Amino acid sequence: MRDTKLIVGWREWAALPELNVKAIEVKVDTGAKTSAIHTFEIKPVETPEGLFVEFGLHPDRHNPDLVIYGRAKVQDQRVVSDSGGHKENRYVIRTPIQMGAETWPIEITLTNRENMAFRMLLGREAMRKRLLVEPESSYLLGR
Repeated sequence: MRDTKLIVGWREWAALPELNVKAIEVKVDTGAKTSAIHTFEIKPVETPEGLFVEFGLHPDRHNPDLVIYGRAKVQDQRVVSDSGGHKENRYVIRTPIQMGAETWPIEITLTNRENMAFRMLLGREAMRKRLLVEPESSYLLGR
């Protein structure tokens, strides 16, 4: 276990370097087990190395013209219940996240969050042994 934990607010900025996302506003969600990111045009691709998924994402909900296309190896497919209780089969990828000076690998499910305030949720599994949340604070790590 780590000696010190990163203290974060209920919303923070993060980067996903392997997906070329330099900044994405993240809701730190202790109520969600798994992290989720807004994606569209999700396309599975079989390769000799296994199943990959190609997708587009809009990291900034205020700038729909900013589109990043990514590709990642599929780690799993899971049925996930959203906050409204609706079940959805989602692809799961594994990619590093950078928050402040820390970088570590997390699992993220791919889903359409077009109508949500945050393009990404950081769930409990990604926080485990790394983060402490100050729920009354925001953007403690800066941009």
